[in-house]
Amino acid sequence: QEQMVESGGGAVRPGESLTLRCEASTSACMGWFRQVPGHEREGVAAVALAGRSRYNDSVKGRFTIFKDNAKNTLWLQMNDLKPEDTAMYYCGVRIGCEPWSFPSLTSDDYKDWGEGTQVTVSD
Repeated sequence: QEQMVESGGGAVRPGESLTLRCEASTSACMGWFRQVPGHEREGVAAVALAGRSRYNDSVKGRFTIFKDNAKNTLWLQMNDLKPEDTAMYYCGVRIGCEPWSFPSLTSDDYKDWGEGTQVTVSD
């Protein structure tokens, strides 16, 4: 069992950028999720084999997910941040990563969550 380690969060103003990092998985199928207190964990972006990626509609055009397979590191570049992006961000490893797997934004499809990194966007 692997445990992810997320980093890169912080407090920024609307319109600014952050880059989140997740270390320690050899899996090609991974995802970024976020959660605010009292709400369920929400899928933000995910990658699968063959370079396929998928995004929550709320972050399309602003966030980019990419996996550095040589370094086993998953990144999330977040641009034009909005107050509604405020949350604890987690990365997870997809349960079962097959060549035909399509990126999933469902948290039940993932395991080995880290402790998260907090992102706060406010004036």
